[in-house]
Amino acid sequence: MHAYRTHNCAALTESDVGQAVRLSGWIHRKRDHGQLVFIDLRDHFGLTQCVVDSSDASFALVEATRLESVVTITGTVLRRSDDTINTSLPTGHIEVRIEDFAVQSAADTLPLQVNSDEDSGEETRLRYRYLDLRRTRPHRNIMLRAQIIQSIRNRMVAQNFNEFQTPILTASSPEGARDFLVPARLHPGKFYALPQAPQQFKQLIMVSGFDRYFQIAACFRDEDSRADRSPGEFYQLDLEMSFVEQADVFAAVEPVIRGVFEEFSDKKVDQEFVQIAYADSMLKYGNDKPDLRIPLEICDVTDIFRGSDFAIFAKNIETGAVVRAVPGPKCGSRAIADRMNSWAQEQGAPGMGYIIYGEGEARGPVAKALGAEKAEAIRLAAGAEDGDAVFFACAAADEAASLAGRARVKIGQDQNLIDKDQFRFAWIVDFPMFEADPITGKIDFSHNPFSMPQGGMKALEEQDPLTIKAWQYDLVCNGVELSSGAIRNHLPDVMYKAFEIAGYPNSVVDEKFPAMINAFRFGAPPHGGIAPGIDRMVMLIADEPNIREVILFPMNGKAEDLMMSAPSQVDETALAELHIRRVPQIKKAD
Repeated sequence: MHAYRTHNCAALTESDVGQAVRLSGWIHRKRDHGQLVFIDLRDHFGLTQCVVDSSDASFALVEATRLESVVTITGTVLRRSDDTINTSLPTGHIEVRIEDFAVQSAADTLPLQVNSDEDSGEETRLRYRYLDLRRTRPHRNIMLRAQIIQSIRNRMVAQNFNEFQTPILTASSPEGARDFLVPARLHPGKFYALPQAPQQFKQLIMVSGFDRYFQIAACFRDEDSRADRSPGEFYQLDLEMSFVEQADVFAAVEPVIRGVFEEFSDKKVDQEFVQIAYADSMLKYGNDKPDLRIPLEICDVTDIFRGSDFAIFAKNIETGAVVRAVPGPKCGSRAIADRMNSWAQEQGAPGMGYIIYGEGEARGPVAKALGAEKAEAIRLAAGAEDGDAVFFACAAADEAASLAGRARVKIGQDQNLIDKDQFRFAWIVDFPMFEADPITGKIDFSHNPFSMPQGGMKALEEQDPLTIKAWQYDLVCNGVELSSGAIRNHLPDVMYKAFEIAGYPNSVVDEKFPAMINAFRFGAPPHGGIAPGIDRMVMLIADEPNIREVILFPMNGKAEDLMMSAPSQVDETALAELHIRRVPQIKKAD
């Protein structure tokens, strides 16, 4: 017989009754019935009930051994009586009579309960993550993640993508977030950077003549955490393709994403990935990652308010403000309107105007000032019916869109309009290539500087930069951005011109991106790609509210690893070897 086990803790069934077996695992639960002690023995695979009688030699040891101790049990498989069968367990028809009991590793008093769904708090859970991961839900989430990654790999290989690994130590690159820097011992004063994404490398793979690349890539960004963003590092399905247009990338990615969501979730998965222009998304949904499960669309009613007797809005419109209307199904009461107004003030806005529709008339201060004809025009524009309300955000375009978008989500949640049993996907396309700083007016890239402008060099030379769109796209699911991608700018002269418009001379391009700009001079294929986030996909499929729940060893919100005590102090000898010295923290002036 094997030293530790003949079966795992999910394997035994009625067909094994009478067989001598050996199991090893953790003591999950223990029930002392006086003359009998029952143990639920747990391993990675499942649970098996084991029992010992007071007349057995091992009874005292079993009784004294703490929960979560690792033990080996040798015994005989027995059939449970009909009234003790547990149909929720694969092993629920049998139990093992303990004949020999060996403690492999005794557990101290536990800082958190492994056999409970009770949340012990973030600090305790992360400090003792190895215990937290023994719990059913975290263990299941990490296994789900592993299975999803394996499924993704299989699906990518089936489409003739090749998996390559790109460097972790590389050069610092302006990707939009802070780099993690690594001092170069052999090159005093110089630093490597951990890659924010394999962006340049995957493009260079295409220039190298490989046609389809992917990897499950580790990316590192020194940025603050959010519910859907882990501080420090994250993983993405990074891919790139040669000789493709935007539609080709979509055709390659959609079956992979759809297939994974269908394979690992019981929710309905939309077969169609709709395409929404960025400008339309900002207007209709108030952001560029719309939750399409909410059946509400924002509309622009600026012209209806322009020159109207509702003076506050009319005056703001004259100075460049816009008015966005958010429909509120079944929100036609003063109490709901007042709650929405208070909510808007909590969001930092002056408030939210409203019109209540019911019994064939429009009510409220806004309706009274506008008059029946304009109030009816708003009702038609917003698709409101009796018993509904329409809420208004009046501000600069970006501010109005943001407030209206958040109000749309709040109404969807409050009125239970969100179908939580489905995944709805959308491609956000036609992003602006450039944007202007609202204070200085300086033109800069709005997103990825390596994207190909729609219209190419002709657009860069002849169009107002703020009207140029990029071959750039985001994939969104249920209000969560899963990935960004683009058809790349593979032409040196077009790249130089794009950076010139953003205020960067050719010398900056040569300095910051030497490998890529030089490579493009030796024949680069048209290429494009995308990088869906693994962590976010698993979070959605697992139906977890926080990305931490699907990461094996996550950091806390302060980017600390409480389990490993990282970041940690480094002694002066190590710093000297790296040609680094500590300097006092410089206080910023008030």
